[in-house]
Amino acid sequence: MTTPTSDVLRRLLPGRRSALALAAATTAMTVLPLASPQITRRFVDDAIGGAGTRHLVSVACGYLALAVAGQGARLLTAWLAGLLAWDGTNRLRERLAGHALGLDMAFHGRRTPGEMIERVDGDVVAVADFVVAFVLDVVAGVLLLAGVLVVVLVTDLRVGGVLLAYCVLTGYGMARAQRLAVPSSARARQASAAVFGAVEERLAGVEDIRANGAGEHAVNRFHHVSGEMYRAELRADRVRSGLLAGTTVAFAAGTALVLGLAAWSRQSGTLTVGTAVLLFQYTQMVRAPLERLIDQLKQYQTALAGVARVGDLLAERRTLPEPARPRPLPATGPLGLRLDRVTFAYDDETARDGKTAPDGTTVLSDVTVALAPGETLGLVGRTGSGKTTIARLVLRLYDPVEGGVQVGGLDLREVDPASVRRRICAVTQDVQLFAASVRDNLTLFRPLADDQRLAAVLTDVGLGDWLAALPDGLDTQLGGRAAGVSAGEAQLLAFARAFLADPGLVVLDEASSRLDPATERRVERSVGRLLAGRTGVIIAHRLSSLSRVDKVAVMDGGVIVEYGRREDLAADPGSRFARLLEAAGVPR
Repeated sequence: MTTPTSDVLRRLLPGRRSALALAAATTAMTVLPLASPQITRRFVDDAIGGAGTRHLVSVACGYLALAVAGQGARLLTAWLAGLLAWDGTNRLRERLAGHALGLDMAFHGRRTPGEMIERVDGDVVAVADFVVAFVLDVVAGVLLLAGVLVVVLVTDLRVGGVLLAYCVLTGYGMARAQRLAVPSSARARQASAAVFGAVEERLAGVEDIRANGAGEHAVNRFHHVSGEMYRAELRADRVRSGLLAGTTVAFAAGTALVLGLAAWSRQSGTLTVGTAVLLFQYTQMVRAPLERLIDQLKQYQTALAGVARVGDLLAERRTLPEPARPRPLPATGPLGLRLDRVTFAYDDETARDGKTAPDGTTVLSDVTVALAPGETLGLVGRTGSGKTTIARLVLRLYDPVEGGVQVGGLDLREVDPASVRRRICAVTQDVQLFAASVRDNLTLFRPLADDQRLAAVLTDVGLGDWLAALPDGLDTQLGGRAAGVSAGEAQLLAFARAFLADPGLVVLDEASSRLDPATERRVERSVGRLLAGRTGVIIAHRLSSLSRVDKVAVMDGGVIVEYGRREDLAADPGSRFARLLEAAGVPR
């Protein structure tokens, strides 16, 4: 059975050819430095033995050639490791992004966009950085360390035994210390994600914060989360610093012992001066990989924490069950809609729009409505009465706790999710525009239609002149979150998206509540064209936008308190809907 962590590691693995090339480069990077002390020993012993200058120069040139070749092998290894690491982590990013987008609203409502960016990108960057360092410093360091130990044991068994014992003790200490370091690093990563989330939320609401004088509160909140991150990082740094200091002291003691043994062997005549120099160089070569291992401990801890957090994200599952035998909605024509005694409660504070209730609070109770194909329902009620929740259930962003939602005669829990997305469309007042071309913003990066069809749809929704005025037409780049586009134009672009999708059921959630009267009239004309031949659910605070609906449901506290055909309710002076029309000054 594949676990989330094994899935993470599997996506980081390179292909066979790439792995072989990296292994060859890493081997060369390890073996070439091992040969250098041998040349140094020969140089020293030959110099003491009275060898000629020409011979010594040739030996020195050989040493220089080995050093250059070793650096070249290291550069090649670094390039290959970086290339393969980013290839692997890019695959992991794609997997994470696709998985996160596939999770339902119950997951996303508990997390801020800033936290998700940190989870999908920040943790993966930490893993990528470590993969490169792992190949260059950990794998190569361990191979170099093993090579040094073998050579030293062959050269002098006593010195090699001491050096081996030192490396074993140091490695054991590092392994024990790692258990203390990883939890503190994980807490630091979590605190960093909280800071990203807080900053993103404040930046997204900067206009409201400044307009309402909430800047001091926003700064205080930022100081609070920053303080948490500072304390978490401080604790992690203390652990890492203690580990580095302890290892440095242990290495100094080990080096002194090895040099002492080499000096004693030299005095006893069992070693030449060149061999003593060789042992000293190998001892220094032991120090380099161990120090790099310690230097990489922070990235190792961070990467382990990142892998764990990535694994946790991949372990998240949709709360909406997949149908055992998914059935498609009717491919063409308007779709009937029926909510049959629907009751719903949020499991947690899943939304950030202020419209949902806290944990376990029932927001819909025994709601029943029915629309024949091609009919339109208007939902009326105060903010928090449950209108938007009904829209979410119709879109199957959530499932009801009791009862059922049927579209096209099928319970949505039995319908193929891809079919739901194709045949049911939503248009809201919060239109998301991407930093992409007009074409991509219309099609949402899908090959839905050719340019002629796109231009015709824009003209149909009243954006023909706007398109003609753009410098590059459909290739004109738009900014994120409607930058450079007015609210009315963004709203009409959303209607153009709906026209392209050609759904059988349309949900309009307050689609014109923030527009000026002139723009609202353009939007209303687009609404009329969009609903022609389609089933519709309209949520609006402006009752004038409900003049075209067939039925009206008045909601209060999650309950439908009045339901019927619009003309019947409007004609009844005792109905709530009639009183609402009168209070709003809207003709019946």
